[in-house]
Amino acid sequence: MTHTVTAAGDPLPALPGGAPYDVTVIGAGVVGTAIARELARYPLRTALVEASDDIGNGTSKANTAILHTGFDAVPGTLEARLVREGQRRLSAYAADTGIPVERVGALLVAWDAEQLAALPALLAKAEANGYRAARLLDADEVAEREPHLGPGALGGLEVPDESVICPWTTPLAFATQAVRAGVHLHLDCPVRDIEPGSTVHTLTTGRGPLRTRFLINAAGLYADEIDRRFGHDVFTVTPRRGQLIVFDKLARDLVRHILLPVPTSAGKGVLVAPTVFGNVLLGPTAEELDDKTATESTQEGIALLREKGRRILPRLLDEEVTAVYAGLRAATGQEDYRIQEYPGRRYIAVGGIRSTGLTASMAIADHVTGLLARTGLDPGTPAELEPLTMPGLGEAAERPYLNAELIARDPAYGTLVCHCERVTAGEIRDALAATLPPRSVAGLARRTRAGNGRCQGFHCGAGLRALIEGNGP
Repeated sequence: MTHTVTAAGDPLPALPGGAPYDVTVIGAGVVGTAIARELARYPLRTALVEASDDIGNGTSKANTAILHTGFDAVPGTLEARLVREGQRRLSAYAADTGIPVERVGALLVAWDAEQLAALPALLAKAEANGYRAARLLDADEVAEREPHLGPGALGGLEVPDESVICPWTTPLAFATQAVRAGVHLHLDCPVRDIEPGSTVHTLTTGRGPLRTRFLINAAGLYADEIDRRFGHDVFTVTPRRGQLIVFDKLARDLVRHILLPVPTSAGKGVLVAPTVFGNVLLGPTAEELDDKTATESTQEGIALLREKGRRILPRLLDEEVTAVYAGLRAATGQEDYRIQEYPGRRYIAVGGIRSTGLTASMAIADHVTGLLARTGLDPGTPAELEPLTMPGLGEAAERPYLNAELIARDPAYGTLVCHCERVTAGEIRDALAATLPPRSVAGLARRTRAGNGRCQGFHCGAGLRALIEGNGP
């Protein structure tokens, strides 16, 4: 099957007979790509349109990469159900496709009497959400599980099934399967206006008009603006900035679990968590902003994180910092997802998907596909998708540079290009030849880890840029 991926400079393809798409999904983040993948199972003409030059390039690329159990969701909400279902689906999918996951567990640590008193209610909430493996710990048990924790911890709640996952491979796997099954992916394709029609909607995009019978709005930070094109005024997305610090791999032995504070109404607070790449994260902040492009780190934000981190894990602050970054979460001021179908408009809004969206993505996709039937679409009979194996980026897996048999067959896997992250020429070659190749150095880093190490591309960056631009060897 021919794979259809278009970008700036390419015309949008004309379908046979001038037909419109059956379904178009706006937004190629982790939720949009999951929906596109689910729709790819049906005999539909589906388009996935993305404003930027890559998939997973908005809120999805800068979250805390936790595969949640949903233990602390508000019981009875749509989010609670979809996170619980999504955790099971994504865990199984990751095992099948090779997406890196590490089940490290989480500890919620109480640092004062008020937080300690709140732990039994959190345990009850976990059980109300159907999660029964959590248990309360006294101060000695907390110290035993985390020997490097700062002084003063009074107790904790252990959640053994919380995991860390690769946030970049997940949407890439979804999008790759979708495209291979016939979904058209249009990058550099911002939606600037929508003319709703009685049978066909016409989208004015940055690359020309696109016609579709049904429309799914998974535009993340911009979902409220797309929603208003249909005359709605139901929710407003307020970007909530989360700044994070990435510590060097030498810090990894300092922490065994995801260390969570007792959550507040502003979010889950500042955490310390290992990553599947062998680093340690400290963050995020929670800053309500007006600017949907404000992804810069600030001196104040980093200082706040260092202050919080010194309380949680004092020795962490002595370790080298590899990078700092910030992401924006699509907060709506509601304690639930804003997923709504509009049968008379043949339109579904998928808004208010916060950081739990990574975990819930596959369950959201299944839920939204079910809602399509309520809007009048008969999607037909689903089929199985071709199996997919993703590159193994996780530090816990055997990396290509350590695989003697693989190197014997192909010496490119024994040639290091990025010495910090130990990324080989073979892995970079594979990424550039993939169904969805990177179009920037940042995109290559999300596919291979190249340039993400302690030198941040000082050694290999120029060569990587040359390869992306097609000027390399």
